[in-house]
Amino acid sequence: MSHPFAPSPLIQRDTPAWRLQVWVSFGIAVFCCAVGLAWLPGVAMERAFMVMGYVFCLSAVFMLAKFVRDNQTRHGADTPMFKLVVWGAFAVAVGLTGWGLWSMDINPTYQAFLGVSWLYLITTAFTLAKMLRDRHEADLADARWQGRREASMPAGGTPSAPAAAPDKAGKAAAE
Repeated sequence: MSHPFAPSPLIQRDTPAWRLQVWVSFGIAVFCCAVGLAWLPGVAMERAFMVMGYVFCLSAVFMLAKFVRDNQTRHGADTPMFKLVVWGAFAVAVGLTGWGLWSMDINPTYQAFLGVSWLYLITTAFTLAKMLRDRHEADLADARWQGRREASMPAGGTPSAPAAAPDKAGKAAAE
């Protein structure tokens, strides 16, 4: 059991500046993708395909990030079939969206803008997923430490201190 006055363990947390940078980068990526897709030339069906592809890629990134992290901390946490589904969904999402971008008959500069913003969205989504998971794990570690600390305290809720020796006035009153 740990001592109630023991210092807290080192729980690494991201700095506020890093968290802000990750959220701002993800927001910029979403904004660039939204702008690019909103003004995408062509028929409505192509625009719908590209929007679905971007959303599919985004959800596949978060699912893959969680899958990889879970299996890194707990070996064999998921079945081989689920592994195939996760990696397959990511490959299909990226492959179909990339193919859609490549095969669209639009200005190459516009195509490059869509491609770069799409790749930026994917990378920032992985970074965001890692940051959110790191924060969750740090919160869990902090809660575990707090629970251990509270469990090691006596029933009164405050750590017991050694009794102080009575001073001269207290000694005189006791006599």
